[in-house]
Amino acid sequence: MSVPYPFSAIVGQRDLRLGLLLNAVSPAVGGILVRGEKGTAKTTTVRAVASLLPGLTAVPGCRFNCDPAAADPDCPDGPHPADVQGVPRAARLVELPVGASEDRLVGSLDIERALAEGVKAFEPGLLAEAHRGLLYVDEVNLLHDHLVDLLLDAAAMGASYVEREGVSVRHAARFLLVGTMNPEEGELRPQLLDRFGLTVEVAASRETDERVEVVRRRLAYDADPAGFAARWAVEEREVRERIAVARELLPAVVLGDAVLRQIAATCAAFEVDGMRADIVMARTATALAAWAGRSEVTTADVRQAALLALPHRRRRNPFDAPGLDEDKLDETLERARQEAEQAEEAEQARRDAQDTDGNPEPEPDPDPEGGPDGDGPDGGGPGGGGVPPQRDPGNGPGAEAGSATTDGSGGSDGATAPAPERAGAGTGGKAAAAPEQPPLAAGDPYRTRALTVPGLGEGAAGRRSRARTAHGRTTGAERPRGRLASLHLAATVRAAAPHQRARGRAGRGLVVRRDDLRQAVREGREGNLVLFVVDASGSMAARRRMGAVKGAVLSLLLDAYQRRDKVGLVTFRGAGAELALPPTSSVDAGAARLEKLPTGGRTPLAAGLLRAHEVLRVERLRDPSRRPLLVVVTDGRATGGPEPVPRAAAAARLLAAAGVASVVVDCETGPVRLGLAGALARELGAAAVALEELRADTVSALVKDVRRAA
Repeated sequence: MSVPYPFSAIVGQRDLRLGLLLNAVSPAVGGILVRGEKGTAKTTTVRAVASLLPGLTAVPGCRFNCDPAAADPDCPDGPHPADVQGVPRAARLVELPVGASEDRLVGSLDIERALAEGVKAFEPGLLAEAHRGLLYVDEVNLLHDHLVDLLLDAAAMGASYVEREGVSVRHAARFLLVGTMNPEEGELRPQLLDRFGLTVEVAASRETDERVEVVRRRLAYDADPAGFAARWAVEEREVRERIAVARELLPAVVLGDAVLRQIAATCAAFEVDGMRADIVMARTATALAAWAGRSEVTTADVRQAALLALPHRRRRNPFDAPGLDEDKLDETLERARQEAEQAEEAEQARRDAQDTDGNPEPEPDPDPEGGPDGDGPDGGGPGGGGVPPQRDPGNGPGAEAGSATTDGSGGSDGATAPAPERAGAGTGGKAAAAPEQPPLAAGDPYRTRALTVPGLGEGAAGRRSRARTAHGRTTGAERPRGRLASLHLAATVRAAAPHQRARGRAGRGLVVRRDDLRQAVREGREGNLVLFVVDASGSMAARRRMGAVKGAVLSLLLDAYQRRDKVGLVTFRGAGAELALPPTSSVDAGAARLEKLPTGGRTPLAAGLLRAHEVLRVERLRDPSRRPLLVVVTDGRATGGPEPVPRAAAAARLLAAAGVASVVVDCETGPVRLGLAGALARELGAAAVALEELRADTVSALVKDVRRAA
């Protein structure tokens, strides 16, 4: 077994380390989502923290890791004796791969034994294996939505339920959930983001000394993992012991009313949906106090909890950058603290008044107009509560983790994206000499109808075009290829029924053989590759026109995010075309490229179409099951390169011959129109729509005509 990298040897990443430690202290926090660019030690840090989790004892032979002191009464391997002797072992780190099936996650029934022998034979999944340990999901944004739903439901309820073919199984599933993702590869839906308790943004350090130390330690670990781990053994033991102490202290931590008011006021001020944020903040602040060795939650704990629990809950759409306004946070906390003090003073004055009214011999009031003296022994004077909240950098986790920093750039930072590739006619300096206008702002996005690709695909599960999927409505049955994934019970019975006499059936049970099994064929929706080809030439540079075009493309990008598509962006202007955004699942990166798109120069329409054809050809080799949808945004005026019009028509016919479903957005305006975009649409075998109809949400509606044109 390989030696994990020591957690204490991780350089930097203070927020990530703090978030993981808080979940280790209090799993009720709800897990953590780690967002960041590639190569930032996300996986290394998660695997390292698993070795710090306190050990446990389990019932011998129990496949569901039951605790002998509190065994699950519904355990499929139970019931367990009350006096059973537990077996000590380390907490497990269970990794869920991106390509995992539902059966592998929640477990599966042995259908053959259930039908042939009439027994409920259940094979546990990863949720059972992770019970009382750590479940790690790398690239959680690439995991199918229904699997993420199952995963988060189990994490929230502490149990997993399997309901199939009339057989019900329930078992405990309490674990520390950690997910990592690279935003450049796509986002999680807001509903799923909210289910993670905490989130942190990680990025590689820009400090030379820190980067040098990272490389030095990594090389030392690779050269001698066991020796490197031994050098950090003392620090690892101290952290492990501190986690155990914090767990024991956690039930005794006091969460006062004033602190609760600060938590509620913060969540209200940042307009988070629902009440989950308030509960997570309360649990996180309590864990912070326990980690620091304190028995009472402070304002500094609430502030740190807000920085960890709120940023991902404030995103309304994928184009919003994650983050939190720390000045607004400090103002909210200070205002809530003052309100809590005023409420406490008013309550104290009310109690004092009641005591005075109940005294049979009240003393005369020496100052009837001034009221009770505010400078009495209770410390209610003007200096008693006016001190602003202190961040206390040397207090417990704040000293170790520092103040949380949030990267507001998301996954659309141009510094991390691939450089655009040039494709042109080899005209050298002519492209640079073309007049260029500054980027124009996009119009406001709006909701569009569904763009669909004709036919029935078999691509990655999504929400756009019809496809054969593992989940959806049942449309038929077939023999299983490999392991049986989803039994079609009626078809299986029909296949076995004619052979019962030949098989010597004597009792009431049905004699079923492997050849009788039938698997359900289901139809659902798939995600597609939506490739935008945008004309950025001088004829498109009119401010009103280009703003409307960008608004339309932005709307379709938002639709692609909701439908779990990949997107790409090809632009053409001057002397050639460029791949401004290689196909990716990160639609916010596409929005960033679109916002910075310059305009000006000639219209090399043929170069744009040929570049699109090349991009689709390469993507077909990489992912042959994902079907493309081409959206060409142009006025159709081909003016760049030799014989621009014939070359553009030939390029369009090349795409049509490849079977690419297309839509042409006609951006030609004015009283006299040449209909060039319509002619291009005919060459592509595509539907066409005028620019002025975009705001009426008619572009995507016309894509339904692709079926008739294809």
